[in-house]
Amino acid sequence: MKKKSILLIGFMGAGKTTVGKKLSYKLRMPVEDTDKLIEQRAGVTISEIFATQGEEIFRQMETSLLEELCKRPYARIYSVGGGTPVREQNRSLLKQCGTVVYLRLKPETVYERLKEDHTRPLLQCEDPLGRIRELMAARKEAYESCADVILDVDELDADACANALARQLN
Repeated sequence: MKKKSILLIGFMGAGKTTVGKKLSYKLRMPVEDTDKLIEQRAGVTISEIFATQGEEIFRQMETSLLEELCKRPYARIYSVGGGTPVREQNRSLLKQCGTVVYLRLKPETVYERLKEDHTRPLLQCEDPLGRIRELMAARKEAYESCADVILDVDELDADACANALARQLN
């Protein structure tokens, strides 16, 4: 039986990319970031895709990529974009691809981590904390419904997250 892939989901700033890299060393599995894969294929940044083609086109790109990842004959750790699980189709694809791990955190933690990051298209607004609360509330059910494992990460650094996940997943 082939080893299952691990898919890290959660809101932006949860640490999916960083935890994915650390977990990769612990579990000796390659890690890939779906946002980076989309950027490589599109030849532009996610911010540029949002600005020129819109969020819907980007979400379609995510779904196409997930369909492809599910067909791969090997296991990976995938760090997926924060909005990926919002689409119902993506939630079933995530579950089909492997073990889904939700890195859960509070809106205030997200704000503290990202307040100086101007590369997040969804946070370029008057009230970023309000927007974070709104988006997280809207995505809560989507994240929880497709997660096999939920890890609260507010008080954990990336190493502690990776250690906790490695214990749970082994």
